[in-house]
Amino acid sequence: MSTAELATSYAALILADDRVEITADKINTLIKAANVVDVEPIWASLFAKALEGKDVKDLLSNVGSGGGAASAPAAGAAAAGGAAVVEETKAEEKVEEKEESDDDMGFGLFD
Repeated sequence: MSTAELATSYAALILADDRVEITADKINTLIKAANVVDVEPIWASLFAKALEGKDVKDLLSNVGSGGGAASAPAAGAAAAGGAAVVEETKAEEKVEEKEESDDDMGFGLFD
């Protein structure tokens, strides 16, 4: 990772930790305050746009959960309506149990 990416990442983390909205201007201000000189303004814009409307702390706590972007909504749904998820899982299991096998039809593949 380059110095520019690291500086921008750390600036975004500082803003998230202080519960301040992450914008390109605020990221650039922190980078200048840290005396990092090799950062192009595009990095701040990219990070600000990527993190816009997202809870960075939540993203960091779900890093190892796998599934990328789909895991965050799934985790939120599980926390909000755990019973609905359990019922949906049970319904899927029942559907799988109802499927018939070749043995139930009275013949097999090699008969």
